[in-house]
Amino acid sequence: MPEQQKTPDDNNEIRYEETQTLIPKLRRVHVAAGLVWLGRGAQDMQACPLASLFYGFCFSAMGLSVSAVFEHAYQYTSALTSGFLLLGPFFAMGLYELSRRREKGEGCRFASSLTIWRRNAANIGVFALVLTVVFLVWARASLVMFALFYTNEMPNLSGFLNQVIKLENIEFVAVYIGVGLVFATLVFAISVVAIPMMLDRRADAITSMFTSVAVVAANPGAMFVWAFLIVSLTVVGFLTFHIGLIFLMPMIGHGTWHAYRALVEPDVQNKSSTRG
Repeated sequence: MPEQQKTPDDNNEIRYEETQTLIPKLRRVHVAAGLVWLGRGAQDMQACPLASLFYGFCFSAMGLSVSAVFEHAYQYTSALTSGFLLLGPFFAMGLYELSRRREKGEGCRFASSLTIWRRNAANIGVFALVLTVVFLVWARASLVMFALFYTNEMPNLSGFLNQVIKLENIEFVAVYIGVGLVFATLVFAISVVAIPMMLDRRADAITSMFTSVAVVAANPGAMFVWAFLIVSLTVVGFLTFHIGLIFLMPMIGHGTWHAYRALVEPDVQNKSSTRG
């Protein structure tokens, strides 16, 4: 990838030479910008309640299915739950479209949000393939870690949580969390604005992933807080027997669109940007 040249301007933007790279101009945002994005996501939910809650129910149903089917094989449940988090940006595309339409003053057309992937199907497919490969590698790594470090009889969900709370199998917990953080950081870095950019600009998958990584590098503090908010709200959703996911996942999905708008300068054909 050609070398990038940064020239900060008075608006605290990060400009990349257009002749050297396809990565658009980026912005720096306040470290607590994620709270603003969540607030705007909540406003989008209020404006498009039925469509937003439909996607929330889908996320909740996915979580319930994972827990119900694999209740007595937690080594699979943990991997699939992690995969649920890894693939979240892909499943939230409909929410991005609802936010995009509201931003432009258009109605909440639920039907169009279901087929939004057609706008850039080839590149979204490439991105989905990348996430699938990462998920499969993580699932295999999860099984290996259970085989190598988990010494007790395999518990059900409640048994596993009790052991974690009591800090039993601390070696397994430390390794599992450490490896999981590596995978989660990788996925977050390449996906934080990738799909919104592919939908908004019809950008290719590689450019979108590089832009996403550049956004994280330019705003490490804000991106850490944003990731923390996403993980925390998702955990709350799971701890409320997946009921919380109905409301929290749409808010996160809508908020991700506003994160994209705040972090990436619009092109000349799209001036309807809002800062974080």
